[in-house]
Amino acid sequence: MLIRSIGAIVAGLLLFASFPPRTLWFLAPVAVGLLTVVVRGNGRLRGGFGYGMLAGLGFFLPLLPWTGIYVGPVPWLALSTVCAVYVGLFGLLARLVSGLRWWPLWVAAAWTLTEWARSSFPFGGFPWGRIAFGQADGWYLPFAMLGGAPLIGFLVALTGTLAVAGVLRVWRGRGESDVPGASANVPHRPRWGVPRLTSWTRIIGAASIVAIIPLTGVILRTALPGPEDGNRPITVAAIQGSVPRLGLDFNAQRRAVLDNHVKRTEELAAAVAAGTAPQPDVVIWPENSSDIDPLRNADAAALITRAARDIKAPILVGAVLVNDDRTTTNSVIVWTADGGPAERHDKKIIQPFGEYLPMRSFFRLFSEYADRAGYFVPGTGDGVVHAEPASGGAPVAIGVATCYEVAFDRAFQQAMDAGAQLLTVPSNNATFGDSEMTFQQLAMSRVRAVEHGRAVVVSVTTGVSAIITADGTIQEQTEQFVPAALVAKLPLRDDTTPATRLGPTPEWILCILAAAAAVAAIRRRTNTLAEPTGR
Repeated sequence: MLIRSIGAIVAGLLLFASFPPRTLWFLAPVAVGLLTVVVRGNGRLRGGFGYGMLAGLGFFLPLLPWTGIYVGPVPWLALSTVCAVYVGLFGLLARLVSGLRWWPLWVAAAWTLTEWARSSFPFGGFPWGRIAFGQADGWYLPFAMLGGAPLIGFLVALTGTLAVAGVLRVWRGRGESDVPGASANVPHRPRWGVPRLTSWTRIIGAASIVAIIPLTGVILRTALPGPEDGNRPITVAAIQGSVPRLGLDFNAQRRAVLDNHVKRTEELAAAVAAGTAPQPDVVIWPENSSDIDPLRNADAAALITRAARDIKAPILVGAVLVNDDRTTTNSVIVWTADGGPAERHDKKIIQPFGEYLPMRSFFRLFSEYADRAGYFVPGTGDGVVHAEPASGGAPVAIGVATCYEVAFDRAFQQAMDAGAQLLTVPSNNATFGDSEMTFQQLAMSRVRAVEHGRAVVVSVTTGVSAIITADGTIQEQTEQFVPAALVAKLPLRDDTTPATRLGPTPEWILCILAAAAAVAAIRRRTNTLAEPTGR
């Protein structure tokens, strides 16, 4: 039991190590394989849940400390524990279905099922830490164009479970076969048996089966669009104005934040006038770049208009808008030099316990920071805004996923269904200090670029801002905590990937397979327990 517990914790730590800013993506299938070894067996299902829970804590506790940087450890520990419950459910399901034929497939599908559940419940789900988001630098990334993040996660898990199955075929114990419980009735043999090497044919066969998935990903990379493939190009600028100070009260100096972004835009305009920078067609500011509502505050509106006139291009402004009922909306507004505010995207997937607090009266009993959660309300719409490029031509359809939204498959899926030609992720990471959060989120944007075959512009208040091409490559990026501007020529694209056309269908299929396997395993387990014992 102690060895299994240690193995479960190590599996969680290996999974954490596979995530950015590290590039150890290959540890993810190792982690799933190790956890599969730990939970397999014919013991009680609650044992599988317990080992999975330990692995979940080993993964989420070091992954999510940024959630408690400025609010204390309670939210971090609570969120990590809730997320670990889903890994516990994976452990339970993996133990349940590991006695079926083709069990590596069902165990990998169980991983997809539990990731879907965590991304959906409660309070809209929390997809952070999906295994696909650690694969932006790895061989599995091209699979995103076929089935998005769910397919990447399934194939990473399947590689791990196939590796375990291969090891069990190659190294057979004399007292135990590769079927759990098969040696239970064999007397006077060690529990784990004495391993013996089988033929080289089995070794090569098992290794080939395990390697075929990541190697297929390498081959698929050649099918990804090149950095310049597409229709007409436009020049896009991402502004990183930075903030006066980090922390929850960064917006106490809201005017300073707005001034920073105006100033950096005007500096870019001066460089354009001097011929040292290209003229942008569209400029993208980050989330919360104007926490002063420019629709209600004439001074803020005048500053943004002045910046748009100086740069001679429309600006996508991240703004906090105050509604008539005193709730707020986290919006991205297309702002032109002549007409002022035009189309806007109101953030639809808002962050619980940050932008709003569910069951506020209950949770304020546990943290003095509860009432610092906002009163934001979700918007509606298709996630697309249109901007007329400075160089002329038809308006550009820009898909927007504001910060937290990029973690959810449906955010950009809806924008793509509405005809997005370019994607952007305006974000504000000032409330998370110098943690790994920004790198984790940047990796999500890279997965989305490949998933939908679109260039992605990431504009962040404090960094890292980046220009990502449709093959997931970071073309340019900023340093953290310094004002900066990125300018790049990016192609607009109208064709769609299989992942975009299929939408959530691959995930649904994998979840249905996992559920069906679980039902079959329960029936088998029930029938086994109901069989009369011999006299």
